[in-house]
Order: sequence, then C-alpha cells, then structure tokens
Amino acid sequence: MSKFKILYGKDEAKKIKESFWTSFGQYMAVIPSADAQKINWVNYKTGIKQVYFRMDASNKVASISMEITNPDAGIRSLIFDQFADYKAMLREELGEEWIWDREYFDDYGKPMSRIYTEIKGVSIFKREDWPTLISFFKPRIIALDQFWSSAQYGFELFK
Repeated sequence: MSKFKILYGKDEAKKIKESFWTSFGQYMAVIPSADAQKINWVNYKTGIKQVYFRMDASNKVASISMEITNPDAGIRSLIFDQFADYKAMLREELGEEWIWDREYFDDYGKPMSRIYTEIKGVSIFKREDWPTLISFFKPRIIALDQFWSSAQYGFELFK
C-alpha cells in the first residue's frame, strides 16, 4: 500500500482547524476552572499582558505552551525567571517535565520565551487523530489552570 500526502487548500485547512477547536471547546465547556468558574479553554486568559497559554496542532505535531511575548527582552526574562521560581509547583501539577526555552523565535522571527511540551506524529487534519489530540490537550490545560489558580498572584506586578 502506498502512502500519499493529502494537501488542503488554505480555506479547507482553516475550516478543518476551526472544526477541531470548536469541537474541543464544546467538549471542554462543561469542565469548570480550578476556581469553579466558566472558562474558555481554547482561548485561555491568564490576565497577565503578553503571557499566554496556547495549544496548537499542525499536520505533524501538537504542542501546549506558556508563551511570554513581551517585546522587552529584560521583562520577558524576568517573567521567565518568575515561572522558574514556580517550576516545582508546575511540575507537580503537570506530572511531567516540560521544555524550558528562554529564547525562542516564532515562525515570523518574533522573539519570545516559552515553556512547552509536544507530541509528534499526529495531525489535526486526520479526524482519527482527534481523540489523541484531545487526550493530549485536556489534562495539560486543566493542570495549567490548576497551577495558574495558585501561581498567578506571583505575577501581579507584570499586569
């Protein structure tokens, strides 16, 4: 059996991604935050400017991350160091070690810091991979929320 690559047009790829994230959002909608609040899990709001919890999936890899996008390298570094101060608490909530990348550049060359984990060999464009993606994202975004419920107060000065 030969393998073939399915190529999607830009609009079709966008629709498939939107369909996945809508499905994931609906699946997660019934789960309250650690503070017993209704929450938008897909567009998680940390309340700290330029600090984001992001989930992403492509045709080869899925990742979940905490991204620090402040354009000032010094402030970005201070926020990263603040996360490092909470590393043990974060590891305990997640139950796993994540990758800490102080200097990362996104696809557009924009500098940021990020703390993340990923899985390879999954595709958002393959519906049969969606349960794997959901099983990857769900416990980690819930654990990040649990972590943030306690840790956010240590980041107040960056609001």
